[in-house]
Amino acid sequence: MTDLACRFPASSARIGSHATRKPAMTHDEYIRHDATALAALVRAGEVTPLELIDAAVRRLEAVNPAVNAVVYRMDDEARARAAAVDRDAVFAGVPFLAKDLQSDYAGHPTSRGSRLLANRVAIDDTELVRRLRATGASVLGKTNTPEFGMLPYTEPALWGPCRNPWALDRTPGGSSGGSASAVAAGIVPMAGGGDGAGSIRMPASCCGLFGLKPTRGRTPSGPGRGESWRGAAIEHVLTRSVRDSAAMLDATHGPEAGAAYRIEPAARPFSREVGTDPGRLRIAWTTEPMLGSTVHPDCAKAVAGAVKLLADLGHEVVDAAPLVDGPAFARAFLHMMAGELGAEIEDLTTALGRRPRRGELEPLTWCFGLASRALSSGDFAHALRILERTGNAVAAFFTDWDVLVTPTLATPPPVIGGLPPRPVEHLQLRALGAIGSGRVVRMAGLIDRTAAGAFDFTPWTPVFNISGQPAMSVPLHWNGDGLPIGVHFVARVGDEATLLRLAGQLEGARPWFDRVPVMDAPTATGAGAVPE
Repeated sequence: MTDLACRFPASSARIGSHATRKPAMTHDEYIRHDATALAALVRAGEVTPLELIDAAVRRLEAVNPAVNAVVYRMDDEARARAAAVDRDAVFAGVPFLAKDLQSDYAGHPTSRGSRLLANRVAIDDTELVRRLRATGASVLGKTNTPEFGMLPYTEPALWGPCRNPWALDRTPGGSSGGSASAVAAGIVPMAGGGDGAGSIRMPASCCGLFGLKPTRGRTPSGPGRGESWRGAAIEHVLTRSVRDSAAMLDATHGPEAGAAYRIEPAARPFSREVGTDPGRLRIAWTTEPMLGSTVHPDCAKAVAGAVKLLADLGHEVVDAAPLVDGPAFARAFLHMMAGELGAEIEDLTTALGRRPRRGELEPLTWCFGLASRALSSGDFAHALRILERTGNAVAAFFTDWDVLVTPTLATPPPVIGGLPPRPVEHLQLRALGAIGSGRVVRMAGLIDRTAAGAFDFTPWTPVFNISGQPAMSVPLHWNGDGLPIGVHFVARVGDEATLLRLAGQLEGARPWFDRVPVMDAPTATGAGAVPE
């Protein structure tokens, strides 16, 4: 295994003595370090938190007009907090960006990618934010996300499309697309993400990053939110290194007061798993879509390469997979999403003191909100039962297997505009929305028609949100066009340890940290000025 210290210099790798230190950390120096190594430099007095913030802000201002990843700036607050940061904290002074969806930061808006909430300021920090602040990370701002995190691409009407640093005409995925784009572009070494159907793993695949979705309930979701998407959604981070993801999970995991799930605590710190030999694992693999219908040859090739690597590392690797009724799952998942969106709109109606207006929500969101009003309680409960049965059956498959390997996505990163509804579909959505009747929307078959192709791009990841299992996307392949292709790994409920051990082994065998996109001459423009 490659020595991690060779690729992630610790405090002994001096940038310069106090007497000879350069006036500013260069970008090349900055991106040579992951978050763990940057914090080590701060603890050793090699750099200050303010110098790291300055390096991140310079990079942000250089590349964000091209990628449109950061939509809200908080660097003045970050600088103020940096003066009092605990230098012994795990990520002392390390620049960080938050996904602008579920993480509330007191005194700052949480737009959730929606015009409806663009200026709504949060009153309190969420529990996960409190834990993240305690790591000493410097929160510089918030990242682009689709409206309410509902889509696998990041092109909200509010902020405009976010772009992939590996190819500016391509999507970074969603819904954590802004965070993934910012990390891949070298603005920060890690950023916040949330995953309800693959929204950490999908952008990780598109942007050549490591993305771990923890076990359901491993990190807090409250207070005041309850189970997001009936427990399917969970928050964590996107990173360039495996050890950064493990260290952040160490700092943020654990139940909060009133938590619906209390899973078995980890036997030891997750960070210690990264360098531990995983032993000989029984690994199943498949490239057959569970929900969609096809897989791109590049994605199948990525899995084939991973399978060979796993066998070379001594693991038992067999072609096998759980059975899933894809069409039934897709309809049930979208019924659940529609019901959850309807509940969200009711919550917002109470909070705002009025119902949202049609122009304040995007056409697809508005129509799904209407559709939710036509769903009966029986429809919603039946959808949940289908999902629960599927999740239980899939989890049972892992009685005989330690890990399942699939492609993360069915295609390489699509072009911007390649995934959203076509113009004629937009017109149909607007027409249905103007009628304003949930019954008409349901009669038009919106959910059933959407279900038919909703998971063509992501035919594996949502299944494991429902089963609650930990899963990760690992950047093991780049195609002939230089686009990253992630490989997806799933373990048993509560077994992040096996995934992190395996990820550390793969990172050593096929390093990816030094593979970064060239962003020296941005050629695309974003959505405009970033407010603060």
